[in-house]
Amino acid sequence: MNDCFITAINTQRISKDWIDQIAINMGNVYTPGYRGINGNFKNFLDGSTYDDLRAKTSQGKSMPGTAEENIFLEGKGMFVTKKPDGKVLYTRLGEFTFDGEGVYKSKEGYSVQGYILNDKGEVQSGVLDPNIGKESDDLAKIPTTDIKLWIDPSNGKYLGKYEEFEIKGDGILYGKGDKGKIKVPLYKIAVMNFHNQGALTRLNEVYYTDNELSGPPIVGRGEVRGGLIEMSNVNLKEDIVLFQQAKVQMDMANKLISTNKQLLEEALKLLQ
Repeated sequence: MNDCFITAINTQRISKDWIDQIAINMGNVYTPGYRGINGNFKNFLDGSTYDDLRAKTSQGKSMPGTAEENIFLEGKGMFVTKKPDGKVLYTRLGEFTFDGEGVYKSKEGYSVQGYILNDKGEVQSGVLDPNIGKESDDLAKIPTTDIKLWIDPSNGKYLGKYEEFEIKGDGILYGKGDKGKIKVPLYKIAVMNFHNQGALTRLNEVYYTDNELSGPPIVGRGEVRGGLIEMSNVNLKEDIVLFQQAKVQMDMANKLISTNKQLLEEALKLLQ
């Protein structure tokens, strides 16, 4: 009787955890850049656990952004941002804009990371790879930098504001001036992926950090489209079905607890 009672209580607990997680997903179905979370059930003596939470890596739909600087990644990977304290965070939400000093930032004030380009539009690495004896062309090994629209990245000197900008599908940002007559490749927007992206550490609804399970960053792949942002990748229809299943499981656990309680009360009466 005790084993059944303990099992029922554990089932009630994990059902609540399951329902809570589904509710979080459903509550963020319209949150741009949100990645739905799934968990796994693991068995142990007298019950099971609901853990090993992982972010879904499926593509979310695009929607018009709030500014022309916003970007949408159609492919595998995440944008790279850096906090003022130097901590690197990854996100699918490209709701970025240029601030009053021409620095490309997120709404939270994190600097969007990219690679400085030369006049030919090639990434300037400057990083010697000891394995090949020359500069590395692996973008995951090349240091990124803050993206600044109002400087010439080839020498870091202020040359006046670029009147316009353009972001191509390969992630290259061009500065445009003199009514479009001047077009300079400035940066390639950094996009990183992971061997186990779903295992990234979630910091909030849209930001993540890497860890041992996710592995170190590798080069991401995809098309970068300007003026758009990514919607949540939550499948509402799927989560409604899961919610119904979790509710049935919770009801069964509650019934088992109630039945075991009644049996225990009857047994105690017989002993009096």
